[in-house]
Amino acid sequence: MTLPALSDIYNATRTQSLQHALDHKTKPLGSLGRIEALALQIGQILDSNAPELHAPQMVVFAADHGLAARGVSAYPSDVTWQMVENFLAGGAAVSVLSRQHGIALTVVDCGVRHNFLAGLPPGAQRAGLQVRKVGGAEQGAADSTLAPAMDAAQCAAAMAQGQALVAALPGNALLLGEMGIGNTSAAALLLSRLSGLDISLCTGAGTGLDAHAVQHKIAVLRTVLTRHLDAQTPLQALAAMGGFEIATMVGAVLQAAHERRVVVVDGFIASAAVLVSHALQPLVLQRCVFAHRSGERGHEAMLQYLGVQPLLDLGLRLGEGSGAALAWPLLQSACALLREMASFSSAGVATKRADAQPQSTDPHAAPQPAT
Repeated sequence: MTLPALSDIYNATRTQSLQHALDHKTKPLGSLGRIEALALQIGQILDSNAPELHAPQMVVFAADHGLAARGVSAYPSDVTWQMVENFLAGGAAVSVLSRQHGIALTVVDCGVRHNFLAGLPPGAQRAGLQVRKVGGAEQGAADSTLAPAMDAAQCAAAMAQGQALVAALPGNALLLGEMGIGNTSAAALLLSRLSGLDISLCTGAGTGLDAHAVQHKIAVLRTVLTRHLDAQTPLQALAAMGGFEIATMVGAVLQAAHERRVVVVDGFIASAAVLVSHALQPLVLQRCVFAHRSGERGHEAMLQYLGVQPLLDLGLRLGEGSGAALAWPLLQSACALLREMASFSSAGVATKRADAQPQSTDPHAAPQPAT
């Protein structure tokens, strides 16, 4: 398949202008810490010294995994479709947080073993739901201990669905969410294969497995890795060990990056989709803001492998996009500060004394407020 083209968003003139604006706000140099780096990144993505985020889209990608039959999750597969219904009814954590922060929520059925349109007239739709099943079948990914989770054509079709989905959405920010019993296993497999880390370092408790069950999960995942030794490229690994929701999310990330949307990455599974996207198009990371460090074991290793630092570290491990929604106000604040905070000159605030010590060696350093 043809991947969306990505350009390097780094522009020296824009970056210097943004840094100058941040350095000359009415504050000591760098005193807003990582919020300043976040403002700089969003300004670079949106190519603006006064960036404004509008019509943010939370998209929750849902699918089932045949691997769940191997006892890798504490919950049965039926929870996938039941949680989709909970999203649509507005009762899930991501539903509450999206509503609180004015984020549009769309749930995508990428391959859930359930018919969410049963009983409706032909052609009828449900508000907030998009049915994007690969091939239209009511089945999830195959059991990857026995066969590839998807064949190459299914993987390509899922990615294309993700691209088309994002292309049709308004706004300039995409927040990633997911739902799928068994998908922490798929994420761990992708991390292990693409990073070279042992699967034991990539595998955690998921939905709440005890220590014995985690060891069983690791053993099952070793079997999968051994069975698919020939799946070495990013797309081969995604097809062999991923899920329909992860493949669809990869397409969505690539499309959002192509359109220079800000991509807000949730936890372990969403980061796995970015991991694959990055392997295909390294410039993806320029557009990604990592919301939080998950409590799921492999997420720290994944963040380190990608060389990124998340905004929050709250011990979250729910998924759904909940961490992305919680981090969203920080992005809004970063933009507001860049747009609205006064400079020393506009506010008539005295600058740092010329004889103050220590002097900054930063060539972009701004004068500081007098004390």
